[in-house]
Amino acid sequence: MTGRNFRLRRLRGNDAARPQRKRGAQPKVVALGGGMGLSASLTALRRITGDLTAVVTVADDGGSSGRLRDELGVLPPGDLRKALAALCGDDDWGQTWSRVIQHRFSSRGDLHDHAVGNLLIVALWEQLGDHVQALDLVGRLLGAHGRVLPMSAVPLELQALVRGHDPLRPDDVDTVRGQATVALTPGEVQSVHLVPQGPPAVPEAVAAVLDADWVVLGPGSWFSSVIPHLLVPELLDALVETKARRVLSLNLAPQPGETDGFSPQRHLEVLGRHAPKLALDVVLADEAAVPDRESLADAAKRLGAAVELAPVAAPDGSPKHDPELLAAAYDRIFRMHGRIGPWR
Repeated sequence: MTGRNFRLRRLRGNDAARPQRKRGAQPKVVALGGGMGLSASLTALRRITGDLTAVVTVADDGGSSGRLRDELGVLPPGDLRKALAALCGDDDWGQTWSRVIQHRFSSRGDLHDHAVGNLLIVALWEQLGDHVQALDLVGRLLGAHGRVLPMSAVPLELQALVRGHDPLRPDDVDTVRGQATVALTPGEVQSVHLVPQGPPAVPEAVAAVLDADWVVLGPGSWFSSVIPHLLVPELLDALVETKARRVLSLNLAPQPGETDGFSPQRHLEVLGRHAPKLALDVVLADEAAVPDRESLADAAKRLGAAVELAPVAAPDGSPKHDPELLAAAYDRIFRMHGRIGPWR
């Protein structure tokens, strides 16, 4: 038994000794991702469960997050802030605090474009010296309907092998560094990795995945928000070992730069190459965004998954998920696909 697997078993503990939830209790759901994709998923999921944990990427190096990271050596707080804002309730308290932490200063000085929530999170990190405790405290202040955790306590750099990053050399494969640069590359991303390689996972994130009833991965920037979770060894081991059902939520459209020209099934193929041991149970896609349903079903089957097609896009035609429709799709999946928890 490897040391990493031993730690996973310690985190899982004795299943027989766990306190059993009462029949009718809500499922434990863990959602992994970053940026606006994770926010969309959390906004939907908080409508159908009160036991929700977000595990967030920490490789952002642009904007306010990048500046704070460079100046203070901290984790980039931006995606963590977005997740907390998405977990705010729809009442006046929740919506007010959501707007406050998302507010950005506009000035000619050093505060320009810094988000209030980023500064608050970093201040609490410095005060408490504990990433998880600080984020839990912010969540309580906001009345967040769930918990937000970083996937690692180490600031990470995303690197990618990209074919044609330089348009003057379309056949060359270059190493592109930085999440912001990878997300906007005009070339074709071949693969991504993290620096440092094999970073440690936050133990609470590993424990949440092991203890979940459902794990939701995506939607979001495929190479810079979704796949990075699979590059943290302890987190990947937990995703492979967990007894939870695994749902992969696909994007509504390819992302300019990062996944230009990708079909829905190609998203699955890329994910499978980065984590060949990971099996899925359900792939959720918008029915209008899948031109070739048979090919998607074949790609999903290779990952062990069934495909669920549902209308989840915003009615205005933008490539954004509608929170109510996405919530309905998740709820239907949780009800139909072999619920394994005592809430049946």
